[in-house]
Amino acid sequence: MRIVIAEDSAILREGLAQLLTVRGHEVLAAVEDVPALFEAVAAEPPDVAIVDIRMPPSHTDEGLRAAVRLRRDWPGTGVLIFSQYVETAFVAELLASGSDGVGYLLKERVAKLDDFVDALHRVAAGGTALDPDVVTQLFGRTRHRDLLAELTPREREVLALMAQGRTNTAIAAAIRVTERAVEKHVTNIFGKFDLPPSDTDHRRVLAVIRYLQN
Repeated sequence: MRIVIAEDSAILREGLAQLLTVRGHEVLAAVEDVPALFEAVAAEPPDVAIVDIRMPPSHTDEGLRAAVRLRRDWPGTGVLIFSQYVETAFVAELLASGSDGVGYLLKERVAKLDDFVDALHRVAAGGTALDPDVVTQLFGRTRHRDLLAELTPREREVLALMAQGRTNTAIAAAIRVTERAVEKHVTNIFGKFDLPPSDTDHRRVLAVIRYLQN
């Protein structure tokens, strides 16, 4: 993967760049502010950009606004928001144009490098990668609690894993059931949500995320 990193913390920025380089990925640029991010992406669009939400000068939402612009102006570039906090309002805005090639992970997840790199691959390929804590809070914010109440506890668990971008195989391993059982749960979920089922994992994730947005 070709990657651009936008993070104002020099230690985290350089450390992340080194970790990804060791893994065989190409870090095209590691920058500390939004103007440098846009300059780097314009010079050579990466497969995915890792962007911190809070960046100079105000350290509020510069990174988010940059991510929204990246998704608009460079639709072929995946965007992974890398934040210290779960900020669901920012997630909703980021997902407003759809969930193709978008992710939101907490910085503590970098300690699990395999999971982090796997999330980067999903986002770069046009998929979705949401931190489990983000998914949990999105469920808490949804206005359609009556629909969620129709799900069994196991179906809610499967839906949360789908929203993280997990495949049927990964879901089956996580909850220790067969893939056939997962397929049945997925069918039940879409039936209860009145959403057409699909054989494509990516489309299932998109449907779940769009439901959460609404």
